[in-house]
Amino acid sequence: MEFLLAEELNLPTMGETRQGWVIEHRNNAILIDIGAKSEGVISGSELQSMDDETRELLAVGNEVTVYIVNTEDQHGNVVVSYAKAAEELDWTRAEELLASQDVYKGKVIGQNKGGILVKLGQLRGFVPNSQISRRRHFDDNQKNKLINSVIQTKVIEVDRKRGRLILSERAAEKEARQARRAELLASLEEGTVLKGRVINLADFGAFIDVGGVEGLVHLSELSWKRVNAPADILEVGDEVEVFVLNIDQDRERLALSLKRLEPDPWTIIDEYYQVGQLLEATITKLTKYGAFARLDDEYALEGLIHISELSENHVNHPKDVVQQSQTVTVRIIRVDKDQRQLGLSIKQVVSDKFVEADLEKLTTIQD
Repeated sequence: MEFLLAEELNLPTMGETRQGWVIEHRNNAILIDIGAKSEGVISGSELQSMDDETRELLAVGNEVTVYIVNTEDQHGNVVVSYAKAAEELDWTRAEELLASQDVYKGKVIGQNKGGILVKLGQLRGFVPNSQISRRRHFDDNQKNKLINSVIQTKVIEVDRKRGRLILSERAAEKEARQARRAELLASLEEGTVLKGRVINLADFGAFIDVGGVEGLVHLSELSWKRVNAPADILEVGDEVEVFVLNIDQDRERLALSLKRLEPDPWTIIDEYYQVGQLLEATITKLTKYGAFARLDDEYALEGLIHISELSENHVNHPKDVVQQSQTVTVRIIRVDKDQRQLGLSIKQVVSDKFVEADLEKLTTIQD
């Protein structure tokens, strides 16, 4: 019988959330029509803590959601709360954001030693220091500069019973980076020149950030000149221009180059190498028809010592005369710019053909 009576009169129950309409403002209360026998009353204590923005939402005639705090107080009123209802809705929204992992933009409303506070409706979400973006380099005092600014976050923990709401700026930033990465990779073309920043150095190359996408400049693409380690010519934080060598969309990898933006030594080889020139070189590879040697200078170009140029005597195989990694003196006997080839000789290091040129050079050095 009581159930039927409550059903007929639409009696409110404690903890229930209802839709209602603002019908009157009094000195110390706001009356809400909640569709029951009695109006709901938002108490003066709640009104005192409301900001102006919330008060505007409670203008007469507006539809609002309220939470039933007490079905009958000492004065016989149904006590309702707008803030509690909004809070319940915000907890539901926070749980939905946690499940969907959508990015939430919120205003920073405070800070403490452990992190910053972000408003999510009526709730105060907490972003621990460990979840603040790494790009923000500041101490506790400088966190005040963030107050009233809007940041992007993701909800990473919700505990309604304990009133615990944890947000992460880093998680949102990671998603934004991935989106930028996919967008940039899709728009890039091989041969493009980009501006970037060195973010890490490894033995095998340098990692460059180009607008949120990381690319690798392999050691061999750092310079036309010899580079033993990336740290010899670069530092983390350096701003550089890079040439896009290759884009692997499937593996989301970007191969970059610094040396392609420098003059190719083969285009200016006549300025550095001439037939008859003596140089130190290191044997890099042996074949049945000769030995390859890398010149021991800043460009470290490689040339071929044909088997016939290894010795005055007959040679069955280059290994009979030289070994891999051996350092030898060679003479340049051919420069082919078009074919990008250097012809080298050990046999002609001491040769009557170049005596006058060698003497002239020796005289010049002594002078």
